[in-house]
Parts: sequence; C-alpha cells; structure tokens
Amino acid sequence: MKLTKAEGDKSPANLHRNLTLELVRVTERAAIAAAEWRGKGDEQAADLAAVRAMKDELDSVAISGRIVIGEGELGEVDDLFIGQAVGAGEGPEVDIAVDPLEGVTLCAKNQPDSLVVLAMAERGGLLNVARNVYMHKIAVGADYAPGTVNIDWTASENVRALAKAKGVPLSEITAIVLDRPRHAGLIEELRTTGVAVKLLSDGDIAGVIHAVNTVDTGVDIYLGSGGAPEGVLAAAALRCIGGHMQGKLILDTPDKRLRAREMGIEDPNRNYDVTELAAGDVLFSATGITDGSLVEGVRLRRGFIETSTVVMRSWSQTTRWIKARHAR
Repeated sequence: MKLTKAEGDKSPANLHRNLTLELVRVTERAAIAAAEWRGKGDEQAADLAAVRAMKDELDSVAISGRIVIGEGELGEVDDLFIGQAVGAGEGPEVDIAVDPLEGVTLCAKNQPDSLVVLAMAERGGLLNVARNVYMHKIAVGADYAPGTVNIDWTASENVRALAKAKGVPLSEITAIVLDRPRHAGLIEELRTTGVAVKLLSDGDIAGVIHAVNTVDTGVDIYLGSGGAPEGVLAAAALRCIGGHMQGKLILDTPDKRLRAREMGIEDPNRNYDVTELAAGDVLFSATGITDGSLVEGVRLRRGFIETSTVVMRSWSQTTRWIKARHAR
C-alpha cells in the first residue's frame, strides 16, 4: 500500500495535508467564540465574535490567502471581506471561502445545526460570488449516473427521474428543502408527487451534504434556492466526499449582474456543476457551534472546552471527525 503524496498516475497534491489541521484550528477557534453567544438572542454579536476569531487564527497559518467568499464587500465589513489578504503571507497561494457563522439565527436561539464553515482551494479554484447573491441548487449522491437530475427540469421531473434511477416508488424518496416562503410552491409540488419533504429551518450547507449521504441521513435530494456563497462551500465539501451538484446564480438586479461581471462571471445564465463551483485541490472544515446532524456543538466544561469538527480533503477523498479538548 502506497501512502505517498503521489500514488501511481495521481498528480502530487497542491495543498499539503498538514493544512487540513490548520483549517480545523481556525474553525474551532471561531466556533468557541460564537458559542459564548448561544441562546442570547444577539445575532450580530455572535457573528462578530466568530469573524474576529476566524481572522486572527487565519493570519497565523502559513499561506498567502485571499478571501473570495466572505462576509461582504470592502467598506461594508471590517474583516473577511472579499479580496482581503489573509494568512502569514508565506506559503501556497490559496483562495478561501468562509461562513464564520452558518445559521446565525440558530446560534442566537441555541437551536441545532449552527456551524462555522471554511473551504480552501488552490488559487482560482473557487467560484467568486457576492454575499447577497442567491443560487438555485440541486444535489444527489455519487451513486447516480451524471445527468440523472438537472437543474433546468421541474421538481417533479427530477424526483421521478431519481426514483426511476433508484428503483423505488416516489413515496420512498425524501427531498430536503429550506423552509422559506419562496419555496411554498416547490414544497407543494413535491408533496403532490408523493415525495416526503424534510424542511430545513436554516443551514443549507449541511442540507446539501445530507442529500449526498443518503445511507446515513435518509435524504435523497436537495432542491431549492439559497445563498450562492453557501452553494460554493457545499460544493467544496462534495468535491471531498463525492456527489453530484448543480447551481445557477440568481442575478436578478442590474447591480448584481454588474458585480458578477466584475468578479469574472461572463454568462449570468450558466449552469455550474460541482467541479466548476470548486475546482482543483480543495480542503473543507466545519466545526459545530450548536449540536447538529453533521457535528456536535461546543461543550463549555469546567476547566476545558470540547469541540467537534469534520474536515475533508479532495485529493485523498479523506473525511475525518475530530473531537478536541481545549484548556480554558
């Protein structure tokens, strides 16, 4: 068994595996900072704590990093804005996508599935999208053939195609959808076909991951629209664990279309697959703030703090769950 960085015909990794542990440290620190605000009803304070902690820890990592998906634009936020340089300034040139507090309302209410999420790719590997842009998304597991579902089809067409490919009746398909007023028609259409619908109150990164991990979650397909940055982060995770995903940006105002062109998006109607949303070597880390279906939340103990993180690497297709104890 070869355990070198280049096995057989496989190209050497551009992002060293040691960076995965560095990412874990970053998401752990941000999660601990946000956990101090769980259940206190102050979304802004929780988000700010996570942002500051993430930025401080990122700047200790030996990378020449650039934020391509962040908290907002330069001038709108103080840290983790699009284009901001992060890292120690030496080491590999990388692009970074962050969601310092995925599920900010969940954290403020101390409800499940609040996370800190970060993805890193070699320079140019992540689709650059603005924070205020939404994306139509669809995702299914890696066991299906490419083209089994299509973002341009109706929801009914997609679940029928999926049920046929799986060899089960529609009543045995479960779709996961963000619980938003804009999805009322989608939810009604899905239920009319006989499909079971699992509703997410928040946090569609975890929702996409659940949809490609059917054996463990019972979810077969993710459908609907959500934040485009979260779509890129979810795609980064899928590059590491497998699965099919497509996304189409919703550029519904002149300002959004102009900003998209400035960020290198030439075709506003393009359908992106997972390898176009997150290309090349990709690393992904998510640490729980509150307990969730992906990872457990931060535990504030007397004398120490416990964190739970899932970290992934596309080159080796490795997923690790890390439970850490930090002295207080």
